[in-house]
Amino acid sequence: MSRLLSLNTYNYRRGGSDVVFVEHDAMFRARGWDTAVMTMHHPKNEASPWSRFFADEIEFGHEYGMLDKLAMAGKVIYSSEAKRKIAALLDEFPADVAHAHCIYHHLSPSVLVELKQRGIPTVMTAHDLKLACPAYKMLNRGGVCEKCRSGNLLHVVANRCIRDSLPVSALIMVESAVHKSLGLYRRNLDRVVAPSQFYKRKLMEWGWPEQQLAYIPNYVDAAAYTACYEPGDYFFYFGRLAMEKGVATLIRAAAQAKVKLRIAGTGPEGDALKALAAEVGGDIEFLGFVSGEPLWKWVREARAIVLPSEWYENAPMSVLEAYGSGKPVIGARIGGIPEMVREGETGALFESGKVDELADLLRKFAEMPDSVVAEMGKTAREYVARTYTAERYLREMLALYASLGVKLDGPDEGGRGDDCANRSR
Repeated sequence: MSRLLSLNTYNYRRGGSDVVFVEHDAMFRARGWDTAVMTMHHPKNEASPWSRFFADEIEFGHEYGMLDKLAMAGKVIYSSEAKRKIAALLDEFPADVAHAHCIYHHLSPSVLVELKQRGIPTVMTAHDLKLACPAYKMLNRGGVCEKCRSGNLLHVVANRCIRDSLPVSALIMVESAVHKSLGLYRRNLDRVVAPSQFYKRKLMEWGWPEQQLAYIPNYVDAAAYTACYEPGDYFFYFGRLAMEKGVATLIRAAAQAKVKLRIAGTGPEGDALKALAAEVGGDIEFLGFVSGEPLWKWVREARAIVLPSEWYENAPMSVLEAYGSGKPVIGARIGGIPEMVREGETGALFESGKVDELADLLRKFAEMPDSVVAEMGKTAREYVARTYTAERYLREMLALYASLGVKLDGPDEGGRGDDCANRSR
């Protein structure tokens, strides 16, 4: 029986990368593999038989004393504790392959060093651009930024790229300098999985060799989503209310186009965006945090989903979820979004940050016959059900593992049917 060890910061569904971590482990366990996980301790973690090997919690939002801060800074750069604990875990669970997700500050690349020393093939999924950019997003207060590509990491401090904080930015600059100079990721990872072609190209531009990268897109179980093709009378955004998400551009465009806009989510820019909406006028409503069936109801009853991002998005799950719900997507032409939106078939694209261009598209979709919008939704549903499948993800991931010499044991996993009448998403 093949053994898979998965590594991540959290052992619960906190964000998109954590969902991929949880579902990747579950997928291989269902296939018959023996699996184990390692994360840091956290109050919201799911119960795990492996929790005795988890690293101590580090949360940057917490208050720490000076000694704790110094200890935490050391762990961020290289955690000897995490290395000891993964060594103990591997003594009990001799993995055939390891798959890391987001481990950067909380486990640190020390765990990769231990895996390499034991000769265990190790893969990491690039959920963000941390393997190139110290600040994850290639973004600062001035917008998209690639200044550190030259190798001069002082830009991280000069622009306070991390939490707009000088000390935290300085710490991450030192962390990145140490990791890059010692090659802690480059030398200890056998492959990096990029969920978008854009991320694969971007990592190559920043010096990663192509042979060390693999493109494997995310997946969604389309059968788990109820599709509603009848278009509603409002446009819908769901996600974080943060600068890089482009919600301010969307608000201005919706007011200019005189269309209804509904916004679900919370975030650091929430108050500022509400003030902007009041200033520009228009039919704009903030719904706050919405999840589960209430969220999917808002999605299903929308005319189209809008993704107005202003940073290098990877492969947003919200696009796949919208398609699964039978809705076209109006997306910004940035990052991996253009790979997922087929213009005129499953939605439309506009130049990121361009209010007038987005307003024109919103107006066009508002005036478009319902039958045309519905047909786009049907095409989107068929496209995601055919292309972004769990079967494809599993097949390509197994091929990647096999290319690293991993013996593949376990029965093939069968497909699932589509019974929308009994689904709640």
